Amino acid sequence: MDLNKVNIEKLPADVRRVFKQLQVLHAEKKIQNKAKNDFLSFVKCMWPDFVEGSHHRHIAEKFNKLATGEINRLIVNMPPRHTKSEFASTLLPAWMIGKNPKLKIIQTTHTGELAVRFGRKAKTLIDSPEYQQIFKTRLREDSQAAGRWETAQGGEYFAAGVGGAITGRGADLLIIDDPHSEQDAMNAQALERTYEWYTSGPRQ
Repeated sequence: MDLNKVNIEKLPADVRRVFKQLQVLHAEKKIQNKAKNDFLSFVKCMWPDFVEGSHHRHIAEKFNKLATGEINRLIVNMPPRHTKSEFASTLLPAWMIGKNPKLKIIQTTHTGELAVRFGRKAKTLIDSPEYQQIFKTRLREDSQAAGRWETAQGGEYFAAGVGGAITGRGADLLIIDDPHSEQDAMNAQALERTYEWYTSGPRQ
């Protein structure tokens, strides 16, 4: 039954009021269910002030394919301030570990401090009431570190800076966000160090 097509005008006022409340709850539940399998719907649930652009839809489509295994490698190149890091380093890991609470995630960026900051934001998101209305994933009670936390179901999140040791750690989802600082973008030695780190660690 489509609750939006039911004629309630002849019902008593108190019944109409309850019915309208049920309509709102039903609409919210539909959105939450869609958010489980559609990244952009998840973003809209978690980020009420989000303003959607065509590039967001394109990235979200790729993230959906990443989640289903249709693609297993993705490079995102975008100008600054276009939501790349917010999407890829905060919302994506939270969404992916919501879909699979046993997921193992490694998050890296050009400094360990920035990687930990992303971990803190993802962790805060998972702890939020809005998130918990969508997913059953819960953090372990003893997971306090922003850059190293675990889910109650056995998932893991590990944040590290480029050049940091991640040998011996497995990852179902590896995120490398801005492996170079702006200052190092034209520094051949810095680029080479990053490449050596990638080939000797993450790519393994």
